[in-house]
Amino acid sequence: MIPKDLKPDHLNIISKNTLVTHLNIEFTEIGEDFIIAKMPVDETTFQPMGLLHGGASVALAETVGSCGSHFIIDSSTHYAVGIEINANHVGSAYSGYVYATGKIIHFGRTTHIWNIEVKDEKGKMISIARLTMMILKR
Repeated sequence: MIPKDLKPDHLNIISKNTLVTHLNIEFTEIGEDFIIAKMPVDETTFQPMGLLHGGASVALAETVGSCGSHFIIDSSTHYAVGIEINANHVGSAYSGYVYATGKIIHFGRTTHIWNIEVKDEKGKMISIARLTMMILKR
């Protein structure tokens, strides 16, 4: 599973100058089979109607699952790429932060499947995503 010595700060450092930092996504917690990241709900992630853009929620979800897969494979011989993501937006957020908790639900040799729940600061469900990662040889 996810290495015990992997820290959120490491993920935040390697994410510099990417979409992750453009959306102000910050990794906050890592466990044996989960990763949590937060993203602000503000002018960087709003849609024109003044609420969290669904695409920003999906980007947050894919960021969490992709990073998870990257760190549970041998990255010297393999790499992970997202091949499918499905998201249901079930709530709205207008301010504060949303938190994505990604848990691996299938750990195969060639595919990983992640379930990612995006919730607001009060624990209200905003989006539910399922991400399929393909594991490829370098």
